Amino acid sequence: MLLFVGLGNPGPRYAETPHNAGFVVCDRFAARHRFPAPSEKYRGVFTRGRVGAHDVGLLKPQTFMNLSGQSVAAALRYLPVEPADLVVVFDEMDIPSGKLRLRIKGGHGGHNGLRSIIEGLGSSDFPRIRVGIGRPPAGHEPTGHLLSKIRGEERERYAATIELAVDALDMVVDQGFEAAMNRFNGLPAVGPPS
Repeated sequence: MLLFVGLGNPGPRYAETPHNAGFVVCDRFAARHRFPAPSEKYRGVFTRGRVGAHDVGLLKPQTFMNLSGQSVAAALRYLPVEPADLVVVFDEMDIPSGKLRLRIKGGHGGHNGLRSIIEGLGSSDFPRIRVGIGRPPAGHEPTGHLLSKIRGEERERYAATIELAVDALDMVVDQGFEAAMNRFNGLPAVGPPS
């Protein structure tokens, strides 16, 4: 089984913000593959379905970003999943909007959701997909950038980046994480120019 975990914050206040990119990727993947409606499980919302010959679970922790590790650790206690079968999807300001970065393992890079998962699992040896959201303009606070609604002119590029991440997850299922990493890390930015 594969487990794809999308990071974000629960509730309407945080919907349509760049910090919820992981949630949106999971929602788009579920819609693309017609997964059943999610239910509350593992301190998150969880659904499970088939993609080709593979069993895939989708988890969106509802603990708020900084405590995501509680939800992921709970899921790994009950599901037939090892950390290598996990793919965590989250926003990254240090990557331009329109681009992805896939890594098989690594540190948290200052991302509190990823830090919580590393602490919860006691390991950083799990694959992750960083969804580029870019940095805020000079003079703007990073927190405001992360938690503000995506503005009209940025929506098209953000949507294209989300679809790119869903395509990457499809390739993870079909060909494995390393093949997806080799394919998607070198792609030019998608969407209209920023």
